[in-house]
Amino acid sequence: MSDERAGAARLQDIEQNGPATEVASIVESAVQPSQIAEFTAEEERKAYRDMLLIRRFEEKAGQLYGMGFIGGFCHLYIGQEAVVTGMQMAIKDGDQVITTYRDHGHMLACGMDPKGVMAELTGRRGGYSKGKGGSMHMFSVEASFYGGHGIVGASAPLGTGLAFANRYRGNDHVCLTYFGDGSANQGQVYEAFNMAKLWDLPVIFVIENNKYAMGTSIERSSSTTDLSQRGRSFDIPGEQVDGMDVRAVKAAGDKVVKRARDGRGPYILEMLTYRYRGHSMSDPAKYRTKEEVQKMRTESDPIEQVRARMLEKGFAQEDELKAIDKEVRAIVNEAAEFSQSDPEPDTSELYTDILKT
Repeated sequence: MSDERAGAARLQDIEQNGPATEVASIVESAVQPSQIAEFTAEEERKAYRDMLLIRRFEEKAGQLYGMGFIGGFCHLYIGQEAVVTGMQMAIKDGDQVITTYRDHGHMLACGMDPKGVMAELTGRRGGYSKGKGGSMHMFSVEASFYGGHGIVGASAPLGTGLAFANRYRGNDHVCLTYFGDGSANQGQVYEAFNMAKLWDLPVIFVIENNKYAMGTSIERSSSTTDLSQRGRSFDIPGEQVDGMDVRAVKAAGDKVVKRARDGRGPYILEMLTYRYRGHSMSDPAKYRTKEEVQKMRTESDPIEQVRARMLEKGFAQEDELKAIDKEVRAIVNEAAEFSQSDPEPDTSELYTDILKT
């Protein structure tokens, strides 16, 4: 078969079946056993609770969106919880986090109040941006979280700037800069790579590759699909990580955060992950099959992996895990109630927080 015919056959296969098998095989082979951290019972429990909080929060946000309480765009993080949870376990207070618009999970992982996050989603005074920013525009200097940015790829140059500030101030802080596989094709990302390496800045570029960007599989939209190597022309090393296993994420995070903190410059971590919902709440995700999504849920769900390990190792019993779920649901329900009862911003807020030149 000619190269042209082989390529056409490959494209047809992707269009008809989606890259489900390829996703699963890549995730499975991305990390060798030696690269998986051994968690204590306490670490497993924390990872389980933190990921479950994100999952239950996002499920509730989806419900509120369907009921009309959340307007505009809403991009859910369901399925990708292990990425931000594992990376947060690898950093310390003062290290910064910045991401793009699939950001609620990152906020919660950074310790931001679920009530403030949910209230911002519904446009209330108690939201992190006083109800004026919505899903994609929340910040917390106290939690070292610098957004939530609606512009695709914007986190890369901004995160590089935060890392430059760390170097300028002479501290040892590291900036985790998240963006997706779709953002990886943006020109500003490569400008940021160049400057980050030019000055050996303490920045970790975390590419959350959920395989579909805004609705097109990476095989159709990217000429090279190993995104961990996108920094080669700038001499930035990188590696692929099983982004569905929080232990693999933590192990990779520990290594590269120390590297950056020691002054050895930027690094790229491509997290091979998967989102269960559409790109946003308005996306029916018809570009992949229900069977593909179910396969990933059944075989690779990040929360179920931790749950199974805890039960197998005797780190927790069923009733303990149910108690954690009950506690998390109570927190999320309280946030949802607050987000519906808190007053909307006064009309005078239209004229505040505006930069005047």
